[in-house]
Amino acid sequence: MNTAGLWMLVALAALIVATGLPVWALLVGVASAFAALGMATGLFDGAILSALAPRMINLLEHDLLQAMPLYVFVGVLLQRLPLADALFATATRIFRPLGAAPSLAGLAVGTLVAPMNGSVASSSALLSRLVAPRLGALDAGKSVALVSVAATIGVVVPPSLVLILLGDAMLRAHTEASNLPGFVLGTTRIVNTQDVLHAALVPAACVLALWAAVAWLQGRKSEEKVPAERASRAQAAISLIATAVIVLLLGGVFIGKIFAVEAAATGGCLLAGAALATRALDRGQWRSVLLETLALSGALFALLVGATTFSLVFRLFGTDRWLAELVLGSPWPPLATAAGVLLLVALCAWVLDAFEMIFVIIPIVAPLLIARLGDAQQAAVLLLLVLQLSFLLPPMGYAVLMVRARSGLPHVAAGTLLRAMAPFIAAQVAIGILVFAVPRVVHLLDDAVVPASQQAPAASEQDIVKQMEEMARQPPP
Repeated sequence: MNTAGLWMLVALAALIVATGLPVWALLVGVASAFAALGMATGLFDGAILSALAPRMINLLEHDLLQAMPLYVFVGVLLQRLPLADALFATATRIFRPLGAAPSLAGLAVGTLVAPMNGSVASSSALLSRLVAPRLGALDAGKSVALVSVAATIGVVVPPSLVLILLGDAMLRAHTEASNLPGFVLGTTRIVNTQDVLHAALVPAACVLALWAAVAWLQGRKSEEKVPAERASRAQAAISLIATAVIVLLLGGVFIGKIFAVEAAATGGCLLAGAALATRALDRGQWRSVLLETLALSGALFALLVGATTFSLVFRLFGTDRWLAELVLGSPWPPLATAAGVLLLVALCAWVLDAFEMIFVIIPIVAPLLIARLGDAQQAAVLLLLVLQLSFLLPPMGYAVLMVRARSGLPHVAAGTLLRAMAPFIAAQVAIGILVFAVPRVVHLLDDAVVPASQQAPAASEQDIVKQMEEMARQPPP
């Protein structure tokens, strides 16, 4: 019954597609059903499930998870305040001489706002309202493609919530991988969130540069048909201040001077203070903001509880050990095996969102991917790029589904949308191949790390005994 965990994943995927029920409920339901089956067949003792409660408490006490409601609060406020509108108007004015100003401005706003926005769903809602109606003569397929790619920028641009949570997951995955047979720890320490943020910056910048080139090529012909949108002095001032604050907060998190929870709290307080000072929201709107923040935060924590339950039952069946033996004993070359693991991740991400992937799938596959590649930072960046790519593949890509549902743009056939999305996907694939083939790309911003070969050799047992005897002979003070 080592393969029972795989059947859990198959049942979960089928129920997600067929029922439309909340994923957290399906996670708990599937885990409960298979746990009952395991106890009924005597595969494991039901008493071991009592470890679930302390495991959840330990997770909820994590400081990174305390930042989630704050990120959600910031994202909900950004959807209701005129800040994003001011940023878009100012960016449009700046990019007007280059042509394709609305397209480039949409990417620029996505780059600034997405890391603070919390999730792909929140970014999709904001950019669908803000960018989609302003793309002028750009056809519907290209409009959906542009808004979709802009909504996924927060997946790879550090230090977004997705990246921070993935960094924490990679720390645990690297620890597990170091205990796998035959794995050699290539650095002096296990990677942390800061390492993942540094590794992602250069590939993310390359993706954004290529996407900007594609947006410019697609949008420049329609530029002359779009009426000029002028930014007022007030909007320009708001944009300047907001950009400075966002860069300061995100830069502080990136270099490790500010904790993620501190940056999110600061951003939330500043947005709330600005909303109160300008009376941008009335009492009913504030109530709506708080209720939506509570609902979305509750959904994320419920997802975490469901994922914790699911992963515990998955491991009780021994499927994680079976997969490790299968991957580590693969007759394929290590890179080919790693490519196969990434393909499976892409298939899962085609029906799950970023948080579901990080809480459910990444803990299972990341240790195996690290073991095959031998580089935890490379594995983290490849997982990010694969996640982002899966969100953009029509018709089931998560970002595409969200934008088509919320943008109000005309319906676009899947083939037409795929052709419009093809240049963006090609750029993403090119950077993924670069990271896969040249791991050095993700280490350009690494801090100096002393190789293990240059460290002082560990003391032998005889040396330790000798030191203890010398300490014992010393006179008391």
